[in-house]
Amino acid sequence: MAKPKTIGSGEIHAAIERLAAAISQRHPAPEKLLLLGVANGGVELAKRLASRLTPHASDRHAACGVLDISFHRDDIGRHPIPKEFVPAHIPADVHGATVIIVDDVLFSGRTIKAALDELFDHGRPAKVELAILVDRGGRRLPFSPDYCGITLKAGEKEKVVVRLDPTHPGKDTLTIRSA
Repeated sequence: MAKPKTIGSGEIHAAIERLAAAISQRHPAPEKLLLLGVANGGVELAKRLASRLTPHASDRHAACGVLDISFHRDDIGRHPIPKEFVPAHIPADVHGATVIIVDDVLFSGRTIKAALDELFDHGRPAKVELAILVDRGGRRLPFSPDYCGITLKAGEKEKVVVRLDPTHPGKDTLTIRSA
């Protein structure tokens, strides 16, 4: 078995800053955005991005919530709902909003399809964009991120695991290991 490759917190934090800067450049008014983290991997990333999009000493902020895709997964029979189930929480009206779906890793595209299905169950946004911390390639559906922090190539038999620690960001890691 090949030795796992690890990317540390410094590179992860730089990637998050790049994501926030790119979103800010395209959307200078954060109060018009709705960031929805895909449970579970995108939730902490969405929170971090929302905090960086909000100007200091301002009450203008990007709304941040959670998309639970459990019931829209095409593999729910093989992968039952995980114990760490996080229900959807959408803090603002989706209808007519600019929504940014946020997730940690983009691989085949099936998770994003499920996220879109869940999102449209709640209304019809004016625009939907996709922010991804890691694009690992290997798409099976035609999805491409609008914002991407890290691009890497991982083989079909490799797994990309991102851990964003909400209380100790210095412990954030990205590991590529055998599946």
